[in-house]
Amino acid sequence: MSGKGSGRVSIAGLICVKPGERTRLIYRTITHHGRKNEKKGFRETDYAALLDAAHQQLDSPIVLVWDNLTAHHDAVMQKLIDARSWLTVSRFPTYAPELNPVEGVWANLKNGLGNLAARSIDQLTALVKTRLKKMQYRTGLIDAFIAETGLTPAIDPP
Repeated sequence: MSGKGSGRVSIAGLICVKPGERTRLIYRTITHHGRKNEKKGFRETDYAALLDAAHQQLDSPIVLVWDNLTAHHDAVMQKLIDARSWLTVSRFPTYAPELNPVEGVWANLKNGLGNLAARSIDQLTALVKTRLKKMQYRTGLIDAFIAETGLTPAIDPP
């Protein structure tokens, strides 16, 4: 997402389902101001940090169903995955955004920001974070993103 002028807000997120608990949205943002040598988006270590945060918040092993973004399956990421015994990764079929409930989060977020005119990239970042934070408390909305895929989480009771 870009604001007025140069810059970009990158977002990575997970929708987490755990038996007996509310569905969660866990996300991270990176703001790129257009400065030289500033990273422009998420790298493998950033995705690993997001997964580590989810693991800490959920306090349980994670079964991650991931899309086929190159950074999700390259050699660097594979090493980071292999180093996490609590993480099992499966992949969505190639280009199947309709199966990924996080795509609903992004669509909802973009729809809500469409008529706003951020004055700076930092203001856009603040708006994005506020909207995502509000979304975190709307469990029914997050559940609807899962339902929209037609998939049912296969969760064994504890």
